[in-house]
Formats: sequence, structure tokens, C-alpha cells
Amino acid sequence: MAMDCQLAIIGGGPAGYTAAERAGELGMSVVLFEKNALGGVCLNEGCIPTKTLLYSAKVYDTVRTAPKYGVEAGCPEADLSKMAGRKAKVVRKLALGIKARLAARNVKIVAGEARIIDKNTIECNGETFRCKRMILAAGSETVVPHIPGIDAVPYWTHRDALECKELPKSLAVVGGGVIGMEFASFFNSLGVQVTVVEMADEILRGIDREIAGMLRAEYAKRGVRFLLQAEVTGVGRDASGGVRIDYETKEGAGCVSSEKMLLSVGRRPALKGFGLENLGLELTEQGNVKADSHLETSVRGVYACGDMNGVSLLAHTAVREAEIAVSHIAGGSDEMDYRAVPSVVYTNPEAASVGEAEETLVKAGRKFRAIRLPMAFSGRFVAENEGANGMCKVLVDDDERILGVHILGNPASELIVMAGMMIEDRRRLSEWKRYVFPHPTAGEIFREL
Repeated sequence: MAMDCQLAIIGGGPAGYTAAERAGELGMSVVLFEKNALGGVCLNEGCIPTKTLLYSAKVYDTVRTAPKYGVEAGCPEADLSKMAGRKAKVVRKLALGIKARLAARNVKIVAGEARIIDKNTIECNGETFRCKRMILAAGSETVVPHIPGIDAVPYWTHRDALECKELPKSLAVVGGGVIGMEFASFFNSLGVQVTVVEMADEILRGIDREIAGMLRAEYAKRGVRFLLQAEVTGVGRDASGGVRIDYETKEGAGCVSSEKMLLSVGRRPALKGFGLENLGLELTEQGNVKADSHLETSVRGVYACGDMNGVSLLAHTAVREAEIAVSHIAGGSDEMDYRAVPSVVYTNPEAASVGEAEETLVKAGRKFRAIRLPMAFSGRFVAENEGANGMCKVLVDDDERILGVHILGNPASELIVMAGMMIEDRRRLSEWKRYVFPHPTAGEIFREL
């Protein structure tokens, strides 16, 4: 017998469980399908476990540098197995929290691989489910590049790096994006010799180039080696049993050897294996599922949220998209706005961006003014970041409306929220003066601008 529901959701990551929770709150009957673990990549092998490990590394950095603050802490040791144990505990706690919230809203969770038959029918575990509306939130998958020799050498993806039981002496990270730099930061803090191989002429594509360059310079001082504009042409074993990476730059060919290699060249929407082709959806030029401002696809009643539409492969974007999709299903008119989606790199120091970057404004021929202020203008920053540099960069138009904000320095991940709100509400630079900031706080940097 087929089970009927008002909303079927494929994928239990941030988009999926948020949509299920919101729909349940509105009284809809909801079925959520997840073939792996509830919480998706973000909770189980992405955002949460990486940030948990990065915080452990940050604590280790703090203890090692304690003498700068007048504190003698002896000779600290980093215990990777205990870090991993804490990571597992955090993931388990948050997963149970998601499950409890969904249960409280009467969401039916089906563990298994769903297969779409048509826009109103899904099969899973031998059962048939009929639905009035459908949300596609199947997430994304790791890209493994086609490199000559890749099948003959052992390599890590982000999943393998998270499950590392013993620190390697050296690590080559292929790809200097957010994931690559966060792992470079973690292993560098724990004493691993790290080399980052990046095809572009700067790390962290999508982050303001000036901020990215400053972060790269900071990690270069800590011993991380960067090979920019380096195209990997092949990989193989070296004489010691490690991995040899051959690359080419404008200056010529070269190679680098390391004990381990981490492939971190990006992710792509997961579009295969669950009958998506049976819907006949319109796709974008990049081959992703096309969705409108309400996240509805070309097939009425079918929505695509999170990584599946390929617009912004970020968990917080997925959450907002899910909220808008459910609102539209319930008769609302809210629309998705991507102008103020923040991006954060959880290195130490953190880097964060929201809104337009200088490069995109120049390319578009738009007039703007860039205002730069050292983070040292914040007394709180100076008190808590001995000897550290940082910068807050704000881009404004001729009317002083804020177009973009880019920050290097802790806690950039928290500060960027205030900047995003100003951009979302189309505020002017001078309007920061209207707000009373507690003193001393790092956020006062915005008043100083």
C-alpha cells in the first residue's frame, strides 16, 4: 500500500532537515529520505567535524603561544585520537538534536536510497510513497580530478583526512580552496609539513584577493609552502613510498613529494542514482538543476534546494533556500536573495567575505570606493591577538551604500554577520554610527570605518 504525504524530501542535510522541520511546524505531513546519515555531509563529514578539529588546533596554538600573553603553559602535546573522539561526540550530539526536532514535528524519516518515479511518486526500500510536493536536497559529492596516475596511488579526500588516525610527516594539498586551506591550517598547527598546490594564481577563489593574499602570507610565515599557477600533470610513488606530484607552471615543470596527498579541488551537485532524470527537469548551462527565486524547478511542485541547484554550495545558503521553498509551498511569496551570503574560512586567523569583491566590481565596470582599516583599530582585537595583523575592507558605491565587506582576523566569522545584514538591508556606511557597540569588542571596527 502506498503512503501518502503532502511533502516528500530527498536528502537529510541542512536543506532537507530544515525543510522538514519548517513544513512540520506548519502542520504538513512530511517524509524525509536519507540514504546515509541524518545531517548530511555538513554534519557528518564536513562543516561540523572540520570546525571541531580546527577548534582543537586553535586551542593548541593558543597554549603554545601562551608566553606571549604572560602565561607559562609548559610543553603542550596534541593528542589526535582524543581530538577525534571529541569530534565524534559533537557530531553524535548534534545528530540526535536534529532527529529529536524532526520527531517533535511528526516528520517520518526513511533510511534508504529513494528513487523518483515521477513528480508525485517515490520508491524506497520496496515501498511506494505518494506526495503532493517534492523537495530535492540530495547535496553534493567530492570531485576527484582526472590526473594521470591517480588510480595507482593512495590519496585522501576530505573524508579520509577527517578519519586520520596518525599524523603524517608531510602532506600535499591539491587545491587551495576553503576545504584545502582549512585542512592545511589544521595539519600545519599540529606540526605537519604542508604544501598547497593550486592551479589559480591565488588561493581561495571567491574570497577577496587581497584578503586571500594576506592569509597566504601568514601561513607561509608558519612554514606552509604554496605552489600557485601549478597545474598537476601526474602523480606517482616516490622512492620512499610516498606520493610524487608532477606539476607545470609558467616557469616550467617541477615535482613535490609528500607522505600523504589530499585532493581538495571542489564538490559538484549529486544528480545521479535516484531517478532525477524521470522528472525531465530543466538544467542550467553548468548541468545543475535550474530553480527560480522560490527554489521551484521547471516542474511545478518540485523544488531544488542546497547544493543541487549549484548556486551556492554552502550549508547556510541551503537552510535559507529550504525556508523559502517551504514558505512558497505554503502560499508565501518570499524570494531568495544571494547578494549577502557570507563565506568563511575557519583557519587561524579566520577570513570572511560577504557581498561583492573588488575584482567582480572592476570586471562589471561598477564604480566603488575601497576603505581599508587594520583590525588593530579595535582595542579588543589588540588585547586578544598579540602580534597579529588583520584587516577590515569595506566596498561602497557613490552613495556610500555597502557593497561588500571582507575581513581577516579573529573572529571574522562572527563579525561578517553584521556586515551581511547591512548589505541585505542596503544600508549606508554612516549608518553603523547609529548603533551602540559594547566596548571593547572586535565589532567596533565597523564604527571606526
